[in-house]
Amino acid sequence: MSTPLAPTPLAPTRPARISLALRDSSTMLRRNLLHARRYPSLTLNLLLTPVVLLLLFVYIFGDAMSAGIGDGGADRSAYIAYLVPGLLLMTIGSTTIGTAVSVSNDMTEGIIARFRTMAIHRPSVLIGHVIGSVLQSVLSVLLVGAVAVAIGFRSTDATALEWAAALGLLVLFTLALTWIAVGMGLVSPNAEAASNNAMPLIFLPFISSAFVPVDAMPGWFQPIAEYQPFTPAIETLRGLLLGTGIGHNGWLAVAWCLALTALGYFWS
Repeated sequence: MSTPLAPTPLAPTRPARISLALRDSSTMLRRNLLHARRYPSLTLNLLLTPVVLLLLFVYIFGDAMSAGIGDGGADRSAYIAYLVPGLLLMTIGSTTIGTAVSVSNDMTEGIIARFRTMAIHRPSVLIGHVIGSVLQSVLSVLLVGAVAVAIGFRSTDATALEWAAALGLLVLFTLALTWIAVGMGLVSPNAEAASNNAMPLIFLPFISSAFVPVDAMPGWFQPIAEYQPFTPAIETLRGLLLGTGIGHNGWLAVAWCLALTALGYFWS
């Protein structure tokens, strides 16, 4: 007599798969937030860079850098208003370097090999990194923004809708840079290489309109500074918070964010 075959397990339904994916992603998110809480040195070091630059450019270089910005010569308060949007986006670039390092650590320290032996939703590992990085970046932006308000930054003309649009742009820009950082972390052989590969996320703001207007740069360099990802986002943020002209920078900033998000997602 033939032995009866064991019943074939039924494949989970689509709602069940979605539920499992959400459960595993939330578990990975909690894991990454616990790592950030237990080892805050990397986040603090990356966060201190924009804060130090903000204080340095305002109180050390402010009088010289503010010449020509504002009405009638050097005006430190006008330069604070000009500087803060660029520093907020630079904060995002700094924070996402930690994401590249964390992903690289996961890939090189053996935890991924263990995850592959478990019945978990495979993309949840990266999704946990991405959502955790977005949350940390938003908190970092709020902290830098609080420091900016403490030293004199004001946005009295922005409406509630413009504030909401500015926050949406910051979150979208964070999502774009985070996916790029995840890709960099995946291809890096170690944490040091991941940190070095992600350094352009900090250096690009220095060749944007974050610190000086594009018009003040050499003519041959202006197209590079104007059309790289940071400048359109910075000018859009200035327009939303300070009432300056946005022009084509709004749709260009959104296009850069969507393109970088798609590139980082499919790369990862």
